[in-house]
Amino acid sequence: MHPLFEPYRPQLDAHPWFGALPAELRDALAATAVPRRLAAGQVLFRRGDAPCGLYAVLSGALSVGAVDASGKEALLTVAEPMTWFGEIALFDELPRTHDAIALEDALLMHVPQAALQQLLDETPRYWRYLALLMAQKLRMSFMNVEALTLMPAAQRLAARLLMIAEGYGGISTRHRRIRLSQERLGAMLSLSRQTANQLLKELAARGVVRLHVGEIEIVDLNALRAASGAAHRAEDDLAGAGDARSDGDAHGAGDASRAHATRRRS
Repeated sequence: MHPLFEPYRPQLDAHPWFGALPAELRDALAATAVPRRLAAGQVLFRRGDAPCGLYAVLSGALSVGAVDASGKEALLTVAEPMTWFGEIALFDELPRTHDAIALEDALLMHVPQAALQQLLDETPRYWRYLALLMAQKLRMSFMNVEALTLMPAAQRLAARLLMIAEGYGGISTRHRRIRLSQERLGAMLSLSRQTANQLLKELAARGVVRLHVGEIEIVDLNALRAASGAAHRAEDDLAGAGDARSDGDAHGAGDASRAHATRRRS
């Protein structure tokens, strides 16, 4: 393992995805990785670039998104420390889908495409773990699409803050201080900066968040969860599961009655 990575190894091992990998795979990824430093504003890759491997952010942060011809930004996510990304192109070997640009000076752990491919060729069962990383992100993407389609702006903003605070469902580290400007948060949610600012101020007035320059601090996670509608969705899921069990019990009771009647006739 490169000496630059050694101070970050405990944080890497505590990461929900990386820490759950077999020890030999964790060691192999760390051994084949090389350091990559980026200055603020430096481009790691652009949409359409050839696949170049897997990355983990060790320090700093990167924006992952796209900008159209008019300069309007569509921000997919902000990759903060211990975030892994770049695995999609490993599966389809197609060009990069988005731009990745350093928001501040950053240190990355880079597992080159060729080295990663060789590792997977030698031990095919490792593919499952890379697929798990991609599946977790796909699940989050589905949730974001649903939010954009169905949720009002205030609920959508609260849901995205909750998702970031809770580590994107296990693919990133949980944290209460989110390094994200109001403008970039708006870009994530297809909201103007003014709308994002107004909604954040409303949450701050209720004691849910505290606003800092370039940061949003989560003060009351339960209140944020309520504002996002997560509690109601969980109740609906439980109700649906209960209905399914009731239907199963009814079918089971009916089957048992029919079986008992058959035994009596015979």
